[in-house]
Amino acid sequence: MILVTGGAGFIGANFVLDWLAQSDEPVINLDKLTYAGNLNNLASLRDDPRHVFVKGDIGDTALVASLLATHQPRALLHFAAESHVDRSILGPAAFIETNVNGTFALLEAVRAYWGGLPEADKSAFRFLHVSTDEVYGTLGPDDAPFTETTAYAPNSPYSASKAASDHLVRAYHHTYGLPTLTTNCSNNYGPYHFPEKLIPLIITNARAGKALPIYGDGQQVRDWLYVSDHCAAIRRVLAAGRLGETYNIGGWNEMANLDVVHTLCDILDVLDPKERSPLREAVGRGMDASYRDQITTVTDRPGHDRRYAIDAGKIERELGWKPAETFETGIRKTVQWYLDHQEWVRDVHSGDYLKWVEKQYGR
Repeated sequence: MILVTGGAGFIGANFVLDWLAQSDEPVINLDKLTYAGNLNNLASLRDDPRHVFVKGDIGDTALVASLLATHQPRALLHFAAESHVDRSILGPAAFIETNVNGTFALLEAVRAYWGGLPEADKSAFRFLHVSTDEVYGTLGPDDAPFTETTAYAPNSPYSASKAASDHLVRAYHHTYGLPTLTTNCSNNYGPYHFPEKLIPLIITNARAGKALPIYGDGQQVRDWLYVSDHCAAIRRVLAAGRLGETYNIGGWNEMANLDVVHTLCDILDVLDPKERSPLREAVGRGMDASYRDQITTVTDRPGHDRRYAIDAGKIERELGWKPAETFETGIRKTVQWYLDHQEWVRDVHSGDYLKWVEKQYGR
């Protein structure tokens, strides 16, 4: 079996669901269930014996050691992280605690477990660390995309904490021989994405008749990766990645934030026109004809990175992976998922979340 940390969050839950859709190998799922961890993401696995959920903290070394000793996993996949840049600017301590101290505690527990395995199991074991392209900093408009050898230059407390965790994982491989793999991905999107991030925020705000907030001029460029493609890449790295190596995972889809928002509005105009949506009744009549009219600009994020872009050539050359979805196909699937899962959307819009959005974006 495998042990997954953070498996109730956005990417982790998608990985667990995809894994069990393709394999009978059981998953031990360790998640602290912070604001972004949601067991409803895993509702389809509620009675599935292949999925064992454990509520707990990756920083709880005794708990992790007990899980490793009891279940004897052949691999640990580390998704657990604080991941929202805006939250890291307002409260960086949680990011240091989870992403740095938590990863360190996890590595220590795994090192002790791995060191006591029989040689065959020790050789087969893998520690796969899931990270971000934000550790590389920002690019100019004409700069070449990030590669695995790009120097680290993190610009936010979030990206700095992830960079630190990457360095710890690398050090544990080179110092102790721990069989590690690291992946650095671009911006993910897809089902179960907590609506503080751009794409789900725009979808949910649009349908509720609220403003669609755009930082600054909206020309910040990101590479967009459909989450199921990311999960497939991680499975491939786990199966065949070279020990100690880093693999950049990207979607080959560079788009400015404003263009992403325009695309979302245009899809919603087709799939859920304002005049047909039952949610418009709560707002009243006289709504604008297009969701684009709800777009508004807000003060730019401090230290906002201008451009990210990933060269995903290494993972394609070495492991034969490339994304199956284009942005056009993936984003339409994503919008349709949110339209089809309004109960999930309502459940995640808790009072605490709404307070956060109000604090971050204003009215």
